[in-house]
Amino acid sequence: MSKLRLAFAGTPDFAAQHLAGLIDSPHELIAVLTQPDRPAGRGKKDRPSPVKVLAQEHQLTVLQPPSLRHPEALAAIAELQLDVLIVVAYGLILPQNVLDLPRYGCLNVHGSLLPRWRGAAPIQRAVEAGDQESGVTIMLMDAGLDTGPMLAHGPCAITAQTSSGDLYEQLAGIGPTLLLEVLKDLPSRLATATIQDDQQANYAAKINKGEALINWSEPAAVIARRIRAFNPAPGCYTFLEELRLKLWAAQPTAHSSGGLSGSIVANNDRGITVRCGDGAIMLETLQMPGSKAMQASDLLRGHSELFAPGKRFATEANT
Repeated sequence: MSKLRLAFAGTPDFAAQHLAGLIDSPHELIAVLTQPDRPAGRGKKDRPSPVKVLAQEHQLTVLQPPSLRHPEALAAIAELQLDVLIVVAYGLILPQNVLDLPRYGCLNVHGSLLPRWRGAAPIQRAVEAGDQESGVTIMLMDAGLDTGPMLAHGPCAITAQTSSGDLYEQLAGIGPTLLLEVLKDLPSRLATATIQDDQQANYAAKINKGEALINWSEPAAVIARRIRAFNPAPGCYTFLEELRLKLWAAQPTAHSSGGLSGSIVANNDRGITVRCGDGAIMLETLQMPGSKAMQASDLLRGHSELFAPGKRFATEANT
């Protein structure tokens, strides 16, 4: 296929990795859309998105409309006379009049094997649910939430050790190559697009920080998956005495039943074993307040009394 006139819309690092693939492609990248600079860091100074930083490094035109519903934003995109708009984790809703502007429409790179997980947090929800497979879907956008026809899938495995951070990196490696394959023969891909089965769809709701507080009465398998799903953000946490601890890695483990959920039943170089509502879990990587994440074996060298059998994790500080 001949060279396409593209624009790219995205904001976080995941999107920037896809933008990098387009910069090195044979297509004509006309402009980049990203969200306005946001306050960040301790000083709360406005900080550009990873997509803006990369775009400026390559002297690309950057547009940062606060909304795509404003006539000025619509006019600016119309002036680009695009063949296609690529959207990756942009964070702004594209109204129908924007979706209709490019010659071939707007393509979205979505971090799930659609229609499995639609919505804001498909990567975390796949890990949390115990899915054994995830992947990237390239779809033609419509007015619905991740409901458009699918042009390509790029699958990958989720193991019992995969965190959301791990899966994020896998998908960021798959997406750019898959996107370029689709663009290479876009009219044919569009003509053979697959309509999604709505009956197979689940909503991947945005992560609420309150979900990260561990409820030790839940089954061990559920808790272990949530710890992996919320790593690196927002990070699961619990309380031990007056301390708020973050939990970064854990696995269900065999242990005799009985006793109160949240109770520490053993600790050794492999981890700290805790009773759950069903079964037990071994905490492998933890983080003390004001410290860095540490392997349980290292943490126990200085805090063995704190994690002694019989101590109990809780959902609030015991002061």
